[in-house]
Amino acid sequence: MSDRNDPDVALETGAQVPPDEPVIVEEPEPEEPSRWRQAFREIVTGNAIISVLAVLLALAVGAIMIAFTDERVQAASGYFFARPGDTFAAIWDSVAGAYSALFQGAVYNFRRPDFASGIRPLTETLNFATPLIAAGLGVGLAFRVGMFNIGGRGQMLLAASAAGWVAFSFDLPFPIHMIVATIAGVVAGALWAGIAGALKARTGAHEVIVTIMLNYVALYLVAWMLRTPGLLQAPGSNNPKTPPMKDTAIFPDLFAGFNLHFGFILSIACVFLVWWILDRSALGFRFRAVGLNPKAARVAGINVNAMYIYAMLISGALVGLAGVHQVLGTVTTGFSSGIDAGIGFDAITVALLGGSNPWGILAAGVLFGAFKAGGFSMQAAEGVPIDIVLVVQSLIVLFIAAPPLVRAIFRLPQPGSKPKKRTRTAPKEEVAAK
Repeated sequence: MSDRNDPDVALETGAQVPPDEPVIVEEPEPEEPSRWRQAFREIVTGNAIISVLAVLLALAVGAIMIAFTDERVQAASGYFFARPGDTFAAIWDSVAGAYSALFQGAVYNFRRPDFASGIRPLTETLNFATPLIAAGLGVGLAFRVGMFNIGGRGQMLLAASAAGWVAFSFDLPFPIHMIVATIAGVVAGALWAGIAGALKARTGAHEVIVTIMLNYVALYLVAWMLRTPGLLQAPGSNNPKTPPMKDTAIFPDLFAGFNLHFGFILSIACVFLVWWILDRSALGFRFRAVGLNPKAARVAGINVNAMYIYAMLISGALVGLAGVHQVLGTVTTGFSSGIDAGIGFDAITVALLGGSNPWGILAAGVLFGAFKAGGFSMQAAEGVPIDIVLVVQSLIVLFIAAPPLVRAIFRLPQPGSKPKKRTRTAPKEEVAAK
């Protein structure tokens, strides 16, 4: 094409532009966005908003399932085309009643006559959240080092066994007895998880496979000890159950008449401890470096194998503390092989929802504690199957594991994306005027 027909030359000389040669004119650079707009963009592209929206999506799907399983909704839908308002009213009553019962069973019961009895559901939520927070911190810390600790069940079982054995076998004064039993449980959990860390460091064995196998080893080992007189089995009993814990080893209640015990304070203290380790200590810097890129960390002089062992020891200690909470705070009359109550696996969900951040894990633990406390109330008051709560929890994991899906549903921008430069085709009259 000759210079005469070049659109750029035409813009400079004012010559006519052939009709088949469109001129692309760039829009002027947009002004620098304001601080509020920039902050809003950082929020909608961050990971925290994904967790919040995942919970909302899971609750929305749970509402649909509640409506479909409600008998009143099913009856009203039979004559939907004759009176559609009845169906929508039944759906509203079903969903609103279920979630209202969930709130009153987890946060505050407005039907109680006084504040003390009305706030009891919140203490139940915090009681359920106590082991979830501790175990979630352990799993989340391992995540930050690039390790997947799914051996929470085994670590909890060994920790509960060690703490329980000390609690019912020795006669010590309070609080020494409680402290010794707690330390025994934490050490047992740390050592059991340390096996996986040592195998990964020395042989390269994948921690997922090792921790899965250690779960089964711990389960059958504890089951054998519960059936063996002189170990964990209660004297004179044929049941696979331990004797009750002695009063000097039991966590004291924080408030008279409520189930919330001293273990909650320990879990909150662990939140601060893990935050300090990860964000303020040299060890936490090495943990994060190994989690981001083990090869680069090794080149920088970090002993990666030692970090794997340290991380699993601390992770197992935190998960083991959850087992200690169970035997010294929740089930003090003697425990069986089901003492872990699925907390070891729920901790994975809590850590994922909290983004492996200590403060996020604290919030996620309280949320799942609310699901556990409110789920029973929802079932009793509205007849909603407790499995609905489990489905909601599973959906939260699903949505958190698929951030692009959440971003697509809510049309959120991708992290790090910038507004595209706008271009337009200039009309021939505008070009001629220039």
